[in-house]
This record gives sequence, C-alpha cells and structure tokens, in this order.
Amino acid sequence: MGGTELHAVHGSDLLSSLHLSQQAPLILSRRLTSEPNAKSTFIFSPEKFEKYREIEQLLLACLQTGDDRSALCCLSQLEQRFGASNERVLGLRGIYEEAVAEDRSSLESCLRKYDNLLLENPANMPVLKRRVALLRALSRHTDAIHSLIDLLKGAPTDAEAWCELSDLYKSQGMGLQAIFCLEEALLIAPNAWNIHAHLGELQYLFAGSSDPEQSYHLLRGAIRSFSRSIELCDDYLRGFYGLASASATLLKGEKYRTYLQDSSLSQADDSLSVVLVQELNAFAKTRIEGIVKERSKGRIHSEYSQGELIAAKELLNLLNASG
Repeated sequence: MGGTELHAVHGSDLLSSLHLSQQAPLILSRRLTSEPNAKSTFIFSPEKFEKYREIEQLLLACLQTGDDRSALCCLSQLEQRFGASNERVLGLRGIYEEAVAEDRSSLESCLRKYDNLLLENPANMPVLKRRVALLRALSRHTDAIHSLIDLLKGAPTDAEAWCELSDLYKSQGMGLQAIFCLEEALLIAPNAWNIHAHLGELQYLFAGSSDPEQSYHLLRGAIRSFSRSIELCDDYLRGFYGLASASATLLKGEKYRTYLQDSSLSQADDSLSVVLVQELNAFAKTRIEGIVKERSKGRIHSEYSQGELIAAKELLNLLNASG
C-alpha cells in the first residue's frame, strides 16, 4: 500500500527488480549532493528529488531480489538525507527489517516497534500501513481488518487502503463487505478501470454462493463493472475476459431466465435483457479473439502477459465448446 509494501510480484516485475538491483553498485557509487542540514525539509530541485526517488526504488528492488546489503546502503543514504525519524523513512526501515527477519519472533519484534512508533505519532501513515501488512503476513487477519478500519477513519480518501481492506474481507469470505470497499475506492478513483474490473470479479465470484435473486443482481453488477472497465480502457483483456465469463454464466443459468425476461423488472429496474447479454457476450468474445491474435504476433512477452493470453485462449475454447 502507498508504494511501500512488498507484495508477491509477477514474473515481469521480478525481472524489472532484478535489472534495477543489478545496477546497485553504480547507483550507490554516485556522489549525492550533500546538504548543509541533512534533516532539512526545504524544497529541492526536481533533479535532486529524482535522485532520492531512485534510491527508494532501488531499495525495494534489492529487497525483492535478496540483495540486503545494497538495500541497507540505500536506507542509510535516505536516513542521512531526511533523518531517521522521517515518516516515510520509518516505513522503509520497517520494510527492510521485515525483509531480513529470520523467523516469526523477529517479525513480532517488528510489530512491537510499529506499536511504539504509533504511540508517539498515531497518524504516521507509512507505519500504519506497514503494521497492517505485517499483521496480514502473520495471518492475524481480524487484527489487520480492524487496523485498516481505524486507518480509514483518519484517511477516508485513501483508495489503496480501501482496496486492501476489500482484499482482506475477500480472504475471509466476506463478499458483500469486500464489494462495498471497492465501491468506496471507486468513489475516490472513478476512472480506475482495473478497480472496476476487480469489482466485477468480486461480484462474479460471490454470485456463485448466493441465492438466485442475489446471484442475478451480483452477475448484473459484474457485467456493468466489466463493461465500465473496457469503456475506460478499450484493450483491457481482463475486462473483456470478465465480461465474457459473467455474460455466459447469466445466459446459461436457467435460474436467471425469469429475471432476464421479466418486463416489469426491465422497465422499473433497468434490468438486462437476453438479447443485450447475448450481444455483450459476442462482443467480448470477438474482442478477446482480436487482442489475443494481436498480442500473439510479438515474440517477446512478459510472463504475466503470456499467462493472460493462455487464460484467454482457454476461455475462448470453453465458450466455443459450450455455445
């Protein structure tokens, strides 16, 4: 969250991190311009700020690739410039200490440090977010949820925190709460097509474990969420994949026929018609075929995009076989 969390990353991200971390000796050997007062908060030129952004990115890349020694050098440079008590630096220090922790006891020690820092400054957002991430890593999901709720009381416009809370609720099987959190995130970032698609995925996922009426409404919501995601990004394969899947499920489910064909619902509730769902399904399939064909022409793909292409091809085969 907030650019200071080490999540599991895709193959392409690991390759990028490896490439960057390999440049650590060169980057760290550069002589950063020293300031008269290392803890000064006076505004620097964009060029000087960019040097420190590069150091921060390098720190995270080194931790992801196991170069703890270079990561510590990066952290030392940032502490020297901004001071060890700087909020962002404290968050980065926490990431480093978590990354080098050898066992659960060491991680619990990191958690206690976060608690002590928050006693001094309860509004320290980088530390608050690190604490949530660490609670989750320790499988203390209930505590992580409560901590995120407290965080959002103080920062209700933090879209990333809403997305993180949604993911935590999802991990606990709390579908409606997870959906609500993404809806809150979209109030803050209405044009984030990836969040619209993620919302659609949640609606589609939890439709399968709901009663017929709620299931229909969740699928209808999923179709709208996926449609909005591809409206905002017209080559977003994940959005088209979701639209094809959700519309196919709605069409083949006998329990949904009543809702689709009820004229009163159609007029009063702007419900989906069979014809419209069929058109959306056909459109999504056509666009998936086009995107897969276009992206398959290239010889170089990241591991993540290759996985997307494989999944899309399998979906097309499944839909064509059933339809």
